[in-house]
Amino acid sequence: MVRLVNISKSFTQRGIVLDNLNLDVSKGESLAISGPSGSGKTTLMNIIGALDRPDSGDVFFNGSSLSNLTSDEIARYRNKNIGFVFQDHLLLNHLTIKENIMLPLFAEKIADSEYSEKEKYAAQMMDRVGITGLSEKYPFQISGGEAQRTTLVRALICKPSIILADEPTGSLDTRNAETLGRLLVELNKEEGLTLIVATHSSELASRMGMHLKLEEGKLRS
Repeated sequence: MVRLVNISKSFTQRGIVLDNLNLDVSKGESLAISGPSGSGKTTLMNIIGALDRPDSGDVFFNGSSLSNLTSDEIARYRNKNIGFVFQDHLLLNHLTIKENIMLPLFAEKIADSEYSEKEKYAAQMMDRVGITGLSEKYPFQISGGEAQRTTLVRALICKPSIILADEPTGSLDTRNAETLGRLLVELNKEEGLTLIVATHSSELASRMGMHLKLEEGKLRS
């Protein structure tokens, strides 16, 4: 499903971060990417999710290159195919939990009937992750664990093919980290989602089907 070929990326202050990196992830697989802070995990996730472009190399999704897509086409690719879960939940404080969850739907116009279907799906997923009843609350009124589970539902609302989770448990206590890790694995198996997780957590990494380490700009087993 996702193939990275000879990906390189450097920054003025940090030098080379990714160095002719290659990666193949098949549909429905789960992959953990670990490595020390500054090793390039977030850069790699941003390139897979088309939030950033490599200096050289190419990213393929279902056999099609992303390199020649326009900015609008890249935005549509992200919205349709990628669900993001970050360490910081990035919820908007002036929107309710339900409004935050539904926000990705407004990137493109959808019919009222489709919106109604998404509302039902959101309610189902909120029940699934244990945040039913929080719809009308605001982010500052809920816990960190609840906020991260809200982020997960928001990532799922467009029914993406891939979930990219960048340190999703980094700001959570042990109990909430275990809960979120379990939910990610369940969704990977039951919904057939491809799951790529960048994490410092050996416990979360052990739950994935594959575990690679990012070292000196390359992925190693």
